[in-house]
Amino acid sequence: MFDLSQISQLKKGKSRSINWENQNGEKGKGGMAASPLGPSRKGSPCVPRIAAGETVTLAEITGPGTIQHIWITVTDHTSDRNRYLLRDLVLRMYWDNEETPSVESPLGDFFCCGFGASYCVNSLPIAVNPTRGFNCYFPMPFYKKARITIENQCDEDLEAFFYQVDYCLTDTLPENTGYFHAQWKRQRLTEKGQDYVILDNVKGRGQYVGTYMALTTLERYWYGEGEVKFYIDGDQEYPTICGTGTEDYFGGAWSFAAQENGRTVENTYCTPFMGYPYYSNRDTLVHNDYHNDDKMPERSFYRWHIADPILFEEDLRVTIQQIGVYHGGLFERQDDVATVAYWYQAEPHTPFAPLMERRERWPR
Repeated sequence: MFDLSQISQLKKGKSRSINWENQNGEKGKGGMAASPLGPSRKGSPCVPRIAAGETVTLAEITGPGTIQHIWITVTDHTSDRNRYLLRDLVLRMYWDNEETPSVESPLGDFFCCGFGASYCVNSLPIAVNPTRGFNCYFPMPFYKKARITIENQCDEDLEAFFYQVDYCLTDTLPENTGYFHAQWKRQRLTEKGQDYVILDNVKGRGQYVGTYMALTTLERYWYGEGEVKFYIDGDQEYPTICGTGTEDYFGGAWSFAAQENGRTVENTYCTPFMGYPYYSNRDTLVHNDYHNDDKMPERSFYRWHIADPILFEEDLRVTIQQIGVYHGGLFERQDDVATVAYWYQAEPHTPFAPLMERRERWPR
């Protein structure tokens, strides 16, 4: 954990940073590009253009070392017909010359901003600040090489992609260091009575450190009775860890509810380890003379297992039920669920299933 009492202890290593101006993070090579203002005056602040279908390498670092902070900002649309750029851009990370990524997610969802929307998130490892200031503080160690890419799967070019990757080079890494992983999934219509799978096919030793969920409710009444389950090291029919409800897992209680003028309303919140930063049932991005602006309710949640990581030695599977409750009691639901799972593990990892096509990733 981030302990301020340790900040005075002098560390060994070399602090470096990569952006578009200093793409290799070279010592003494920052801020060299010239602009109309002259040499070293904001001459190359961003990737000027990422063409439709193009993949750009943001950082390639020779280790050993640890990525300590990533900052990114970008527009959320390229035109009126392409307004979900945060789901069209795909972030990937590769460690030690692996061929398949250890991190693969739409850009927005990785930073807990689902639905192609952007909003503030105030947590310990992920912070999103006005306007679309995406920050990640998950440590990402590597022994030989780290590579970070961004792919523009939109059918239009993207102008101006800003980023910075801060890292530290060291002579070695602590024993038992794991590699950072993150995987996005979506099930546009969950199956009644079947748990949604947040993470599966994880083999080897590691620890699960977080869940982001973008939930679009497709049925009325309270949606949050589903329990989060962790199947650890050979668990089959029943998990070792089973929670008590969706809002409980994300740190809330009693439906996040308050009473206002005779109505039950949910409260959003952000805390260091858990939060509910976003709720919307109105489309504020698009105006059209032929349809109104209502939409299926969208909710975002995050839970970081930083103080309480879920440890596994052999394998891990994580699921969540879709169960609701109303005046007639509990009932099985069908909703639209997207998630990002975050974990550390020893390599090699099981390759991820192919990412859903871009338009299928768009919100309802």
